[in-house]
Amino acid sequence: MRIDIWSDIMCPFCYIGKRRLENALDQFPQKDQVEVVWHSYQLDPELQHVPGQTINEMLAQKKGWSVQQAKKMNDQVVAMANEVNLNYDLDKAIPANTFDAHRLIHLAAKHHLQDQAKEQLLAAYFTAGKNVGDAETLVQIGTEIGLPETEIREMLASNKYANEVLLDGYQAQQMGISGVPFFVLNQKYGISGAQPSEAFLQALNKVWDEEKPAIVSLNNLDENGAVCSDGVCTD
Repeated sequence: MRIDIWSDIMCPFCYIGKRRLENALDQFPQKDQVEVVWHSYQLDPELQHVPGQTINEMLAQKKGWSVQQAKKMNDQVVAMANEVNLNYDLDKAIPANTFDAHRLIHLAAKHHLQDQAKEQLLAAYFTAGKNVGDAETLVQIGTEIGLPETEIREMLASNKYANEVLLDGYQAQQMGISGVPFFVLNQKYGISGAQPSEAFLQALNKVWDEEKPAIVSLNNLDENGAVCSDGVCTD
C-alpha cells in the first residue's frame, strides 16, 4: 500500500496529522507493507522572513485579527498537539519561506531519508524555534539525518529539486487539493485533514481489504486434483 501526503512545514495540523497516521500504522498489521511518500505544498509561496516577527503577529496580519485573537487560536493548536505528545512552542516559531526546506525533503528522498527529513524539519519549526528557511539551518538538519553536506550545499546554491517542488504543487492543484494535510491511499482514496487515528486505521483496513488479491477456491472443479496437506501429497 502507498500513502501520498501533501503538506507544508509550517502547517501545524500537518505535524499532528503525521503523528495520528503513525499511531494508526502502529496498530495496522500490514505496516511493513506501507510506503509513505511526502509531497510539497506551500501554504504561502510568497512568504518572506521578517526578522523578529512572531507567528502570532504574522497570522494576525494575514487574517485581519488582533494579536490576542491569533494567540488564542494558536493556544488551541498547541493543546491539540499535546494530545499526540507533540510539544509545540509557537512563541519561538519563526515564520519563513519553506521552498528550500521542501527541496531538502526531495534530496532526502534520493537517499531514502525522506521521512526523517520531514520529521526533523517539522520539529525544528514547531518545537525548536529554528528558521527552516535559513541555509545553515537546513545544512544542519540535513547532515544530522545523514545527508552529505556537499550535496546539501550544492542543492541550495542551485535550482536542484525546484521543479519537483513545483510539480507537487501542480499535482495538488489538478487533484483539487486546497488545504493540507491531504492523504491519498493507493492513488485512489483521499483523506483531508488531521483525522483521528481511528479514522486513519479504518481507512487503512478498508483499502487493504479492497486491494488485496482475492483467493478463489477451485476445490469443486475436480475431486482428483493434486494437493499436499499435513506433509502428505496426493493426486
